Amino acid sequence: MDKREKESEEVVSQDNLSEQNFVASDDKQYVCDICQEVFTQESSMIKHQNTIHNYKKNYECDKCEEKFEFRSHLSRHQISEHKSHKDLACDRCEKQFVNELSLLTHQKLVHKDRENYSCNKCEKKFENTSTLLKHNKIFHEVFKEYLCEKCAKRFASKQSLLSHVKGIHEGSKDNACDKCEEKFRNKSHLLFHLKTIHNVFKNYLCDNCEKKFLNKSSLLLHIRIAHDGRKDYSCDKCEKKFTEKRKLLTHIQTSHEGRKDYACDKCEKKFGQKQHLLCHQREIHEGRKDFACDKCEKKFGRKSTLLFHQKTVHEGRKDFACDRCEKEFTEKKGLFIHIKTIHDGRKDFACDECEKKFKQKSDLFKHKKTVHERRKDYACDQCEKKFGHLSNLLKHQKIHEGRRDFTCDNCEKKFGQKPHLLQHQKTVHEGRKDFECEMCKKKFTQKVNLLNHLRVVHEGRKDYACDNCEKKFAYKNDLFNHQKTVHEGLPVTRAKRNSDN
Repeated sequence: MDKREKESEEVVSQDNLSEQNFVASDDKQYVCDICQEVFTQESSMIKHQNTIHNYKKNYECDKCEEKFEFRSHLSRHQISEHKSHKDLACDRCEKQFVNELSLLTHQKLVHKDRENYSCNKCEKKFENTSTLLKHNKIFHEVFKEYLCEKCAKRFASKQSLLSHVKGIHEGSKDNACDKCEEKFRNKSHLLFHLKTIHNVFKNYLCDNCEKKFLNKSSLLLHIRIAHDGRKDYSCDKCEKKFTEKRKLLTHIQTSHEGRKDYACDKCEKKFGQKQHLLCHQREIHEGRKDFACDKCEKKFGRKSTLLFHQKTVHEGRKDFACDRCEKEFTEKKGLFIHIKTIHDGRKDFACDECEKKFKQKSDLFKHKKTVHERRKDYACDQCEKKFGHLSNLLKHQKIHEGRRDFTCDNCEKKFGQKPHLLQHQKTVHEGRKDFECEMCKKKFTQKVNLLNHLRVVHEGRKDYACDNCEKKFAYKNDLFNHQKTVHEGLPVTRAKRNSDN
């Protein structure tokens, strides 16, 4: 056994020992980004990388020629060892800096030097040298020598390639949770699961709500969002605000740029975020419902859906109230839509075929599907009548059930649908005629009757033609009566037309 192998074996044995003590220790954790090995000391991780993965030191100090594996280590060295030397001066304000990165950052933020660095291969422009170098490394240079033969993805080390093949292509999950038996491909995923789901290593307590967090930054972020209610990141296209910068960037990519980079390999449905794809696969294709309600035993595919169910169904909470009409909502989104559509009267979604505008995007999709595509996807299983909307099918099915759930409190007449009851009360008991013809001032109880009046009386239209004799009629009922009496020889009892005549 040579010296290098012996050192490697010592590092592995030491790190295995530190890993065994990791769960019981409150020390910081250092995870190797190549093989996900966990260490309690940074020096152990660096020694492990030097011996096992043979890391290269590509960052050299221009003052003393000492080399470092990471840019951050070089910056730390320059600040600690050469901080008294500020040899790089800004050519605009003569302020001096220790290293080039600090100078470039200063110029970018203070003097707004933007897009002065061009790529000599594709002519794309960048704000600073570091961004240009990253661009070259990713798009024009091949630094990763280990190629996966199955998906052509490249890796910096053989160990990373083997972990990728084993976890992604072979589907191996060797890391099992000892609390719930769920399995993971990588040890880092297991550790993250232990921290987030089982609250292991959560040592930072919020004084306001006693919720625990993994680190101080997460606690501070929680206080800023949950208790201070701050949303510091605003979209310059729709003015929507976000609590975190990453959420703003995701919003811009998915909502305004229309990017959907994550496609399901089973149904080809695309998603803007990877987590939405994973939830889709778990719920739709795997049929998993891992989150059960402890009060009614109903199961859900997502934890957020379970929490929403418990809050609204079992607790009856409506935490979002409108400050204009005091109407309450279970979701903040519902409140925003209510204010935008009801109080502001906004209709932001226009049909590109007829220019009709709608309050919600879902209403626009329904309009296109039923009006322009003339789709009727919902068929009654008893009479095969088809409907464009599910709600209309459900209302129709009440006819077969003989249900009349809505009773008039004035005359006790019953109706199968609530709109019919309201229409009855308005026209029969209140005598209201709210729809007036602008041409002859005649009034009607229903808008449909006014439209029929305009079509027939003032426009002289007869839209219903008999396919046997081509005679035309103004009303559909008149066409049916004609066909039955003239062409089929059947007696017809004329029904009273509901037209306010």
